[in-house]
Amino acid sequence: MLVDLTDQSVAFQLLEWMVLARAVDDRLHLLYRQGRLRGRLLSGRGQEAIPVGVALAARPDDPLCPLHRDLGAHLVRGTTVETILLHYLGKATGPSQGRDGDVHMGEWNRRVFPMVSHLPDSWPVAAGLGLASALRGDGHVTIAFCGDGATSTGAWHETLNFAAVFNTPNVFVVENNGWAYSTPVHRQHRAPSLAARAAAYGLPGMEIDGNDAIAVHEAAGAAIDHARAGGGPTLIEAVTMRMRGHAGHDNADYVPRQLLEEWQARYPIDRLAARLGLDGAEQAAVWANARATVEAALAAALAAPDPSPATLTDGVYCDEAPRC
Repeated sequence: MLVDLTDQSVAFQLLEWMVLARAVDDRLHLLYRQGRLRGRLLSGRGQEAIPVGVALAARPDDPLCPLHRDLGAHLVRGTTVETILLHYLGKATGPSQGRDGDVHMGEWNRRVFPMVSHLPDSWPVAAGLGLASALRGDGHVTIAFCGDGATSTGAWHETLNFAAVFNTPNVFVVENNGWAYSTPVHRQHRAPSLAARAAAYGLPGMEIDGNDAIAVHEAAGAAIDHARAGGGPTLIEAVTMRMRGHAGHDNADYVPRQLLEEWQARYPIDRLAARLGLDGAEQAAVWANARATVEAALAAALAAPDPSPATLTDGVYCDEAPRC
């Protein structure tokens, strides 16, 4: 699924979604610093190209299992900015009706599965969804994301082995930002790359530049097409850098400043804007539109009602599980 830059519509969509994701992230960061969010905040600044590039390559009916840094995937799939803000502000009309924060949210009508906080525990779920699709022959490809730290867990290896054995239609994406929580990647494994581990399970693995939105989109499109054609799962390692700490409370002082400066020069939004040949005024217009969207959504979210304590136990049990 190559992006034809003579027709820049797809590339411009990538840019607009990344800018909107960054604008939402920035507003949430400010709200967190002001003490106005109900829970914690994990920023995706610097990693915008990965969830946006992957989600835009998928079909609307392909299940997504995104991460806490993957606001872009939610937005591409159709989740509104207001919905995201309602969730973070703990409002009664939000996805969890004020019962959770972070991106522990999903909209199954949009085929987005809620994130499982114990990473990468959404990967076994994704493999199960993939197996269900294979058995039904419905043509869906399930895409799951995790970070580099999650690759050190048993569930990660078990999922890849299971998916390989049953040839499930999955794409597994590792957002390798190099630091897990605060442990550098060279202290996590001795393999030449995380993508190289795919060979142990008989899977194709790709290591790509996670700050190149075009490269991400093309790699994801190829892997999705491969899975949909019956070729089975693919492991994609997207190498990137998060430009804030692990969470809002973390100032990331364990990351060398020079390293952050080097990655800032490779910031995905700036790179794509340059590749599109946008001048300063054109870039400013994209940012202004995104920020206006966020501010309008925030005003609506702030005006929404808070949850009533009387509803505390509502929705604790589900009478009927949704069909996949």
